[in-house]
Amino acid sequence: MIATLCLILASVVTTLANDYYGTFVGDFKNRFHGVKGEVFAVDSRTLFIRGFSYDGQGPDAFFYAGENGQPSGNGFLIADEKGSTDILGAYRKKDIVLTLPGGKTLRDIRWISVWCNAFDVNFGEITIPNRLNYPRPQKIHNFDGIHDVGSDKVVVVDAQTFLIPNFTYDGQAPDAHFWVGEGSRPGPEGHYVADENGSNEPLRKYSEKTLVIVLPGDLTVFDIDFLSVWCVAFYVDFGHVRIPRDLNVPPSLRMLGIEPQSKLNCEVLDEKIGFEVRWAIAGKSIVTQLVARLNDGQYMAFGLSGESDRSRMVGGDVTVTWMDHESGKGYADDYYLDSKSQCAGKRGACPDKKIKRGTNNVRLLNSAVINDFTMLTFRQPLQAKDRYDVQIYTNESQPVIWAVGPVNSEGEVSYHQKRLRGNLFFDFGRIPQWNCPIAGKPAPQTKAKKKQKQAPTPAPAPQSDDPWFIPAIQCYEPEDGVFFAQIGPTGGDNGYSAITGHVGWGISWYINGLLIPEIYVVRGKTYTFVVEGGDNKEFAAGYHPFYITDDPEGGYEFKSAQERRKVRVLAGVEQTRFGGTVPSATGRLCEWKEDPRQPANFFSSFGAYQRSLSLNCQEGQPGILQWTPDRNTPDTVYYQCYTHRFLGWKIRVLDRCDQ
Repeated sequence: MIATLCLILASVVTTLANDYYGTFVGDFKNRFHGVKGEVFAVDSRTLFIRGFSYDGQGPDAFFYAGENGQPSGNGFLIADEKGSTDILGAYRKKDIVLTLPGGKTLRDIRWISVWCNAFDVNFGEITIPNRLNYPRPQKIHNFDGIHDVGSDKVVVVDAQTFLIPNFTYDGQAPDAHFWVGEGSRPGPEGHYVADENGSNEPLRKYSEKTLVIVLPGDLTVFDIDFLSVWCVAFYVDFGHVRIPRDLNVPPSLRMLGIEPQSKLNCEVLDEKIGFEVRWAIAGKSIVTQLVARLNDGQYMAFGLSGESDRSRMVGGDVTVTWMDHESGKGYADDYYLDSKSQCAGKRGACPDKKIKRGTNNVRLLNSAVINDFTMLTFRQPLQAKDRYDVQIYTNESQPVIWAVGPVNSEGEVSYHQKRLRGNLFFDFGRIPQWNCPIAGKPAPQTKAKKKQKQAPTPAPAPQSDDPWFIPAIQCYEPEDGVFFAQIGPTGGDNGYSAITGHVGWGISWYINGLLIPEIYVVRGKTYTFVVEGGDNKEFAAGYHPFYITDDPEGGYEFKSAQERRKVRVLAGVEQTRFGGTVPSATGRLCEWKEDPRQPANFFSSFGAYQRSLSLNCQEGQPGILQWTPDRNTPDTVYYQCYTHRFLGWKIRVLDRCDQ
């Protein structure tokens, strides 16, 4: 993959910020003209030469490689680090990257030389070992967690890049991010990883989408133990993959000091809405990205004119793109503009697939909204594939057309609100030129954005006009003072968030079958909590030790020493002899489950919702917590989860039951 990128992208070499360059092959052996350098295999076709030197005095010197024997003129030429096959100039301790030509790989060659064609002289060479174990992308485990987090096996493309095939996540949590760090399981000490669009905003909904994400700054896979979908505000791991320690993967371009320069074209179509078209020729196809500030329900269309000498809508072959902002789904369709009217039957501005013998020859690659800009990327063939397509030429200019307008109820175009005025010609095969401002592009990330010890407080929940009434558990009930603490859903818009004013992340405590009820207790009486919140540490999303504290947030495990000094634990946490803390109230997992056919927002009362729930318990024993509030116990304390924030609610402490 790096080799392909090196062929496509021109590059300049900058100062190196690390010491991993791939598999060490050996040093150049100098014969003449001061040839020196350490050679590393980056992948099957790419070599990194650290500190390359050559005095440039040879009259006809090139990089050469051969498949057998010793260096000779019977080898083949390798372009220099700029992709040029000109005679080599002088180098002085320069770091360079070379890419083998055609289908050649390091398995095919036995030597690389600085070879002088004019005199058939080898100025210096490196011998390639047999069966060289060069770095290559490697598959690891797949995501499989809660909130529908899942994927196929993750590919470590290089030391800073992950490919996540068919990634899925329901998008329901308020503060979920890609997250990496060290340790046996994910925790709040870690680093944000931007999404596939370079954004650090909370993750949106994904449905079997293939993503490429890149570690920030100088962070590499050798520095981390896990890649997680982590809810920052609530300390919850929605699913993670372990990173093996023995990965033999290529270094990234960034680690090699290579700064890819854009080989994309870009032209502005309409400045007022920031409408841009970006493109790159990729073999027999063209990849195009349309970018604009659009309202929900608007399309943007771009394509080729219906006439060869001027820009004309009628007869045009365009791609219409739009995005459903609510679902996040993007669309790209091949259209033929039969006339200036909405598609009716087979006439008007119609998708090719609705016309006889027409086909949709456009494939959507990606859709996103970044900084209020809608971005849709698609691929199409250069050659016309049906009678309604116009061929895209790479050796001459062609007239183009564009328009912006509303999408109708059928998901098709209505009459445009903006369109091209006059003629506009594009040379799609030109030397790449970027003639656009940087619109909608996220700021470059130069350093790893590390999670601060002070956890962010989730945004306040939207105020509900009608939070559910949850009956409090009074101090005289139950008589034996026994409470069952189990896990269940937060109850939609009228449940946890409406009651507490905090955004929930999907689950909360249920006490005696009630969603976060207030509990009234009396000083001097002993109360027993039967805890069924999960006891499997390896399944973090189902591990909820119970404790009582004066802290309205909870999540004691991940609090810093300074944060712990500000709160008081009343029950459920014990000190170890080494000065640490462990939860003492853990038990099997019992979870109230919602009927997916009857979500919480269908119900006007908790009582009705409660009757739709079912209780599922795993095998095992519950945990037991006993607590006797006394005169030093504050009037208001909280039952909480030791490992996650914002799962519990209030305990009111009274002197007498008749207060």
